Order: sequence, then structure tokens, then C-alpha cells
Amino acid sequence: MRMTSQQFMDWQSKRITLLAMSGAGKTTLANKLPKSKWFHYSGDYRIGTKYLQEPILDNIKRQAMSVPFLRELLLTDSIYIRSGITVNNLAPVSSFLSKLGDPALGGLSLQEFKRRQKLHHQAEIAAMYDVPEFIHKAEDIYGYKHFINDAGGSVCELDAPDVLEKLAQETLILYIKISPDLEKTIVARAKSDPKPLYYRESFLDEKLAEFMALHQYATPEHIPPDDFVSWVFPELFRSRLPRYEAIATQYGYTLDAGDVASINNEDDFFRLVSNALAAQA
Repeated sequence: MRMTSQQFMDWQSKRITLLAMSGAGKTTLANKLPKSKWFHYSGDYRIGTKYLQEPILDNIKRQAMSVPFLRELLLTDSIYIRSGITVNNLAPVSSFLSKLGDPALGGLSLQEFKRRQKLHHQAEIAAMYDVPEFIHKAEDIYGYKHFINDAGGSVCELDAPDVLEKLAQETLILYIKISPDLEKTIVARAKSDPKPLYYRESFLDEKLAEFMALHQYATPEHIPPDDFVSWVFPELFRSRLPRYEAIATQYGYTLDAGDVASINNEDDFFRLVSNALAAQA
């Protein structure tokens, strides 16, 4: 969606999609906007509660069935299992994605890892296609004036132009660009505390082969899962930046992460976006 600075300020029901790497401040920004006026749509939350709900629960139950005490209770329907996903707690989604590598260290085989990656890819596309429906629900059912789509960090990896076209038709796309200093902080944080990630399959194949050759691993099942994630994250980070920038150039606008971090309220946000639209007209 393209508009002038004045059109944005006059826009009575603002609809925003935020794009950025995890750690750039998307969710923090969304939480600074008045909850009484803004409907906060989290792509990752929708993925976990709708499209990956059953696979996530199956994965948890599979682990529980390996414990004799829990196995008996599950088989007799004495207990039930559910995930406690919230917008601020997406651990069940991460635990399902898991990491590639040595099963003895909690890793997945390459075949199982790719299966889960494919399921996540399909779920993320579906969650983004749901945005127009939730824009309508937010206003029609709940009476929210504005809508913010906190898209997952891997949206730029989907290679699904129709998704971006739909988001651009329905929302104003804002890319939060980070500074080199923040990039170092995010990379250092990811290397010290490796988290499960989504990878484009071609990227995964290329980097996995490179990592195995570098460290002389015979098969992916010999890799310590955290070691691969720590090594590959800076590569993934750098590969995503031009993708985000291309999306912003074609469909939206760019905000500086430092400016976003300085926002304290809704008026600050409106001024920042208005200035960005004017500067990038």
C-alpha cells in the first residue's frame, strides 16, 4: 500500500504490517500502542494456535509417551496435554521446529527436520493470508480502530509473491532496519543462546554442506545441534537483509530501529511513520 504522509495521518483505520528480524523491536513497538485501540495480530501466535497446533501437541505427546508414568495416564485418558502458547510465549512453536543434529543431544534427523520446516512454511503462508479476515474481525466484532500485523522474522523467506501482494493491498508495510551495532547484539545473543529457526531449503542445503565440510562431519546426525545454529545464524541474518530491503522497496517503507526504539506512545509512532513516508515519497 502506497500513500502520502498526509493520507496516512488522515487514515481513520490504520492497518500496519511490521517486518524485521527477531530482536529488531516489532513486538515491543506493538506493545507500546494503546491496547484499547490496536488489534495486535501475531503471525507466530496464529501459526502455533491454528496451523501447527496438532503437530505441536503430537510432538509433546510423543515425548510424554516415552515416560512410563505419563504413558499410563495418557493411555487411560487420566490426563490431557495442551500447549500454553501466548503472543509473548511461543516456546511450543520453537520446540516443534527444534534443531538439526545428533538425536542424543535433542537434535532431529535431516528428513524430520525438513518435514517440520515444510509444515512451518505452509503455516506461515496461511497465517499471512488470514490477515484480511482478522482486519475485518478486529473492527466488526471487537471494535478495534487500528490493526497491526506483527509478522514473523521469516516472512521474507517464503518466496510467495502472492502473500506480499495481499499484505500490500490490505496494510501499510513497514520494514524496521537495524543498525550495525544492533546487528552485532542480535548475532551475539543468538550465538550465546541458539534458538530453533526456519530456513529456506536451498539455503539450508548450501550451508549444511558447508558446515559439514568445514567440521568434517560424515552425516547431519553427528552434528551438535547448538553448534550448527550458532554457526549458521550470522549467515542467515545476512541473507535476509537484502530480502527485507527488496520487500520494503517494492511494497512499503523503511523505519530505523533506533527511531522505533525511541517511540513512547501512539503519537510518536504516527509522527515517525508520517516522516518516513514523506522522506521516501
